[in-house]
Amino acid sequence: MTFLWTPASLILSLLVLLAGAACCVVSWRRGGRTRAVAALELLRFVLIVLVLVTLNQPELQREVRPDEQPRLVVLHDVSGSMKTRDSAVQSVVSTRQETADGLIRPEVWQPVAQRMQVVFEPFSAAEPIGAGGTDLQSALLAAADRHTGLRGLVVISDGDWNIGEAPAVAASQLRVRGIPIYSVPVGSEQRLPDLILTAADAPTFGVAGKAVRIPFRITSWLPQESSLAVTLTGTQGEPVTKLVRVPGMGQLQDALEWKPTQTGEYTLSLQIPVSDGEIREDNNQLQIPIAVREEELKVLIVESLPRWEYRYLRNALERDPGVDVSCLLLHPDLTENGGGRGYLAAFPEDAQLFEYDVVFLGDVGVGPRGLSVQQCASLKQLVRTQAGGLVFLPGIQGNQNTLVNSELDELLPVVMNTSVPRGRGTTRPGRFALTEAGRRSLLTRLEADDVENEKIWNGLPGFYWYAAAERARAGAQVLATHDSESTAFGRVPLIAARTSGTGKVLYMGSDGAWRWRKGVEDLYHYRFWGQVVRWMAYQRNMSQGESMRLFFSPDRPEAGSAVTLNANVMTAGGEPLREGSVTVQAVAPSGATETIRLAASGQDSWGLFSGDFVPREGGQYILRAACAETGARLEMRMAVVGQEREQVGQPARPDVLREISRMTRGESTDVASVQQLVQRLAAMPEPAPVIVPLRIWSHPLWGGLIIVLLAVFWTGRKFAGLA
Repeated sequence: MTFLWTPASLILSLLVLLAGAACCVVSWRRGGRTRAVAALELLRFVLIVLVLVTLNQPELQREVRPDEQPRLVVLHDVSGSMKTRDSAVQSVVSTRQETADGLIRPEVWQPVAQRMQVVFEPFSAAEPIGAGGTDLQSALLAAADRHTGLRGLVVISDGDWNIGEAPAVAASQLRVRGIPIYSVPVGSEQRLPDLILTAADAPTFGVAGKAVRIPFRITSWLPQESSLAVTLTGTQGEPVTKLVRVPGMGQLQDALEWKPTQTGEYTLSLQIPVSDGEIREDNNQLQIPIAVREEELKVLIVESLPRWEYRYLRNALERDPGVDVSCLLLHPDLTENGGGRGYLAAFPEDAQLFEYDVVFLGDVGVGPRGLSVQQCASLKQLVRTQAGGLVFLPGIQGNQNTLVNSELDELLPVVMNTSVPRGRGTTRPGRFALTEAGRRSLLTRLEADDVENEKIWNGLPGFYWYAAAERARAGAQVLATHDSESTAFGRVPLIAARTSGTGKVLYMGSDGAWRWRKGVEDLYHYRFWGQVVRWMAYQRNMSQGESMRLFFSPDRPEAGSAVTLNANVMTAGGEPLREGSVTVQAVAPSGATETIRLAASGQDSWGLFSGDFVPREGGQYILRAACAETGARLEMRMAVVGQEREQVGQPARPDVLREISRMTRGESTDVASVQQLVQRLAAMPEPAPVIVPLRIWSHPLWGGLIIVLLAVFWTGRKFAGLA
């Protein structure tokens, strides 16, 4: 038994005890010195002793030794990166996995096994073992939770974690629990020589007769420059080849163009040859699924005055065989709209409006000779729920400034300066200056080569008028600005794009694009607007069906990331279905099927039904959509990019393992010194027994004893006739 006392508390207790004894003797004498009084005073003295003992907190302590044998868990990495052949042991180079396999043989850990139980456990991300990636943090915590009597964790890995939280999170928890981590890094910290073909960000569909641009990136981990032939096969006719030069220890971004002549489903193969010194061949090729269709784009141009930009835009699109152009001219001096070939007599009703893929809105506002508030709302629905495109083309009349009082205002990618409704004219020609986003965008790609493309933009004829836009709105992407004019927010935005709902919006801040025809006729003017139309109609082109369209976002889904499925459903009369349900069966490449229910997107859904799902596999998915209310059905394919987190050739990360060992007061050692680590673990002292204290002073029985004795004492005094 132990007491929690100090010299002062001990002296005080003795003084109280003496004083109590004296009081008991005095009380016995006054009570007549009878035996009953003597017994009561003795009980009083015992109570005083018990109270003094309680105040000094007596405890009983007992040692508890574990009944089961202590454990050492050896975690060994079986992820994909462990296949990298860069582990050198005694001049023999093997894969990281082979090195790890040699370290988990029972005979290696025999000295430790004589004193504790050694458990070997593989880890990666999840079942099946080796699939998906490496979750080191979860592996550490799971092992600590699964095993009792744990003396430590040994981790044999390359440290290349790519899923879950940082391993340091687990290390901080294990430190609190007193579980050290002993790490054995395998693999080299240096990149092995390799050429990697990546980022073939091709579109999911192409149009017969139109060139398809297929970007690619080649990363070189070779010390010298490489001359390569990039080849595209699986196409109609001869393979497409392009010669490129990749700098040593650098990157090259370029693109191939392929012009399909027939419709159908294709799987293109993009590949580069294997160079001398490469360690891998499987990353020199990419498979690119693409669907080729006939193009049938419907475009509506709404304008007030037949200005030059309108005339040349209409002419350029009318000559495009893949575009069907309709025009509506709301001339301010005419009470009625004219007719004629390609011209509409009135703004189309909703059912007809939703047939258009892209609408160009020129110098037109809200008013008697413009759009009604309801027509503006319909255009908004075309964009947000029908995946349509809307192009704002302001003009010198400034009619578009009245749109700020309509629902179209929130679609504008820029904030207009309404105090300058007619824009700003210049005597010196202004020019379009591409932003960084503009240099990367397909919209502003007038030439395939980056350097040549910027040279073309710098050499385009200038303009003498631009709209007074103050700044870009949040979420908008500015592709080009004025080369010299600025506002308080920076250079004046001239070309800006944004997504809105399921559709896309473009703002063109100058009506001088028609001047690009100077010396080259329609070459760049036609190319630019043709790219704009196809970019804005991409979602609708990707979709299939008439009474029902199905499309998805993003355009190039990735395995493990959410995909939004959108369906536009029309009734037999051509009106958007307001209420109902749409189901989509997603059939994975493995044959696994998932059913997704698409819900109407609110009261103003206008035939739009949406739902999310997460594809788990890379490859071609089959999507089968059905609507119970209309009986509409359709089937389409969706190419999903597989996520390759585990890459052979990735440098090892021993720093990660050293850090978690340091945090848990463990140790990190190299492969050659594992035997010394085993000897040190085998020599670890036996764990100290656990001392379990029994606090007598706070035990209920102790308190109950004192209460009972007090009750006996006061009852005895009553029976004895004592006050």
